[in-house]
Amino acid sequence: MQISGVVALVTGANGGIGSHFVEQLLNLDVAKIYVCARSLGKLNSLVSLDPARVFPIELDVTNPQSVAAAATQCQDVTLVINNAGTSLNQGLIAASDIDSARAEMEVNYFGMLSMCRAFAPILKEHGGGAIVNLLSLLGKVNLPFSGSYSASKAAAISMTQGVRAELAAQGILVIGVMPGTVDTELAKEWPNPKVAPAEVARAALQAVIDDVEDVYPGEQATQVSAQLLSDPKGAEKYMAGFLPGMVLAGTDA
Repeated sequence: MQISGVVALVTGANGGIGSHFVEQLLNLDVAKIYVCARSLGKLNSLVSLDPARVFPIELDVTNPQSVAAAATQCQDVTLVINNAGTSLNQGLIAASDIDSARAEMEVNYFGMLSMCRAFAPILKEHGGGAIVNLLSLLGKVNLPFSGSYSASKAAAISMTQGVRAELAAQGILVIGVMPGTVDTELAKEWPNPKVAPAEVARAALQAVIDDVEDVYPGEQATQVSAQLLSDPKGAEKYMAGFLPGMVLAGTDA
């Protein structure tokens, strides 16, 4: 899929990774970008990059009416980047209740699924396109310090695989992007190595161009994903060893 000339939509566009998606899409000469966030005021700096091509959309991915309204407004989209996500850094047992787990699942799983369901018919109408889901390496191996977040991303990875299978016949590419620690404000106290958010966006967009379904940006993601193939139990125990220390991977809300 060539990105030049397409109409793209980016959720969570005001986040550390989302803003880099917008900048790189502009550099790749897209025709238009819908930038989405829960508050329009958070999108002003992105719109100022290119007011003729960047259009702000108020969107809460956990609200079905908000998702439906965005889909109605953005009927010309052929590239959907599901970047919105949240991490509340709670354990599964250590948390005082399951509210954080529910909140993470609402955004990271149900919100992403709602976007896929809303925009799949639009992509089909255009003869195909691509959906890029920002996932996490922690969906492959649970980090107990952030256990409920890891579980939500595991659900999102499985969902991505199912959506990919259902939409393949319609010419829609579904990409899962699974970075480790990303060098954003959220992860400023987390250990190295870290991958630059610009690199995560670049790798994801290159996957669209190259028709690659699974992407592991950065040294950490590459190494741990390899270990999961050769020694999955070792990777699990390694992550468990950081309890109750720092988490190793993060996302942008």
